[in-house]
Amino acid sequence: MELFTLLIFCAVLLLCVVLKLSVLYALGAGALIFCLYGRKKGFSWGQLGKMLLDGAATAKNVVFIVGMMGVVAGLWRACGTIPYIICAASGFVRPGTVVLMTFLMNAGVSMLMGSAFGVSATMGAISMTMAAAMGVDPVLAEGAVLSGVFVGDRAAPVSSSALLISELTHTDLFDNLKQMLRRGAVPFLLCCALYGGAGLLMGSSGGQTEDLWALFGRELTLHWAALIPAAAILLLSFLRVPTKKTVAVSILLAAAVCLLVQRLTPAQTLRAALLGFRAGDAQVAAMLNGGGLISMVKSMCIVGLSSSYSGIFRQTPLLAGIRANLRTVGDKFSPMGAMILTALATGAIACNQTLCILMTHQLCEGTEDDQELALDLSDTAEVLAAPIPWSISGGVPLASAGAPTASLLTAFFLYLVPLHALLGHLRKRSRGRPVQLNAAVSRH
Repeated sequence: MELFTLLIFCAVLLLCVVLKLSVLYALGAGALIFCLYGRKKGFSWGQLGKMLLDGAATAKNVVFIVGMMGVVAGLWRACGTIPYIICAASGFVRPGTVVLMTFLMNAGVSMLMGSAFGVSATMGAISMTMAAAMGVDPVLAEGAVLSGVFVGDRAAPVSSSALLISELTHTDLFDNLKQMLRRGAVPFLLCCALYGGAGLLMGSSGGQTEDLWALFGRELTLHWAALIPAAAILLLSFLRVPTKKTVAVSILLAAAVCLLVQRLTPAQTLRAALLGFRAGDAQVAAMLNGGGLISMVKSMCIVGLSSSYSGIFRQTPLLAGIRANLRTVGDKFSPMGAMILTALATGAIACNQTLCILMTHQLCEGTEDDQELALDLSDTAEVLAAPIPWSISGGVPLASAGAPTASLLTAFFLYLVPLHALLGHLRKRSRGRPVQLNAAVSRH
């Protein structure tokens, strides 16, 4: 019965993909499917409703942060933070280094914003415009964009997915981020070498890019003060200030820059925060419009609905059989090997990063201690949902740039992170270092 239930859920998800319907329809249907399964297992509607609420409660902080980051995205556009960073970074782009700089620019902005979608729609889109002007293959250029935006999506202090993992595993966010950066260093450097080498080998036409300072200057005052909201994110994160407070401070500073530097009215500033930035200049609008709380409503619903499943997964035997088989695979091969297979399967089924993380956690919980589980989730489910062609994790960034699906193959960071982690696990296993299980593991 468990397999039949999961197959029906998979079929609904795939149907939505084929019909190009919002994944929210599938997630809503999934909640009903899992509740009907729970009724068959003898649970009352009241109990099932409580399970859904308990599951959603695990991600309440994440949902709140997602909404706040929508406000940040709108205000950072309106106050000039994003255009100032883009203009400053574009000055380092040269024909032979454009692919490498595309990766580095998107990685840098993503470490400030923590959102693959938000960065790909701004820095990513502009990077693609510059790459096209210099004759760079769009498959390679968009691969560099995807790699870059997921650097921060995985390990930025304000990343909602990193926060979700810390909430699920009951681990400290900043301790996780410190280890994520350490474990991601080798894949990052390898990406630099690959994109740098590819850019030099492929060459470019050496075309001219537009003067972005002049372009954005038609709409905004590009003042150094626009960097203050971004600097606050870096400083407060370094001081380990809780994410909600960090983002709130950045929002207040961005609003102040809007009022004092950009000379927006309070009503215009509020509109940018809630409904996003809207430029009057058509060319600037094409590059910069977006953000605002409204832009994150769908993502908030996806996180909330996906997380509600965890209560049913945890309190019913729906995933028990699969979890037992994965434990066997993990014992014979390695917990990381089992987790990679799980993340690929759940990513293909779930079609979004949040549910991929949640289901991978539910299935692999108990195979290793909480801290290692959090890091392994960041090295697998957090990045492996994106290379799946029908997943919105990679599909939305591709659509933002109008890039071909083949670009997923050149997003090297998404493959190097899990590969490096797997090799690390196998190396530990060959040295006879056993995985230390904590008290929580024994309950599974």
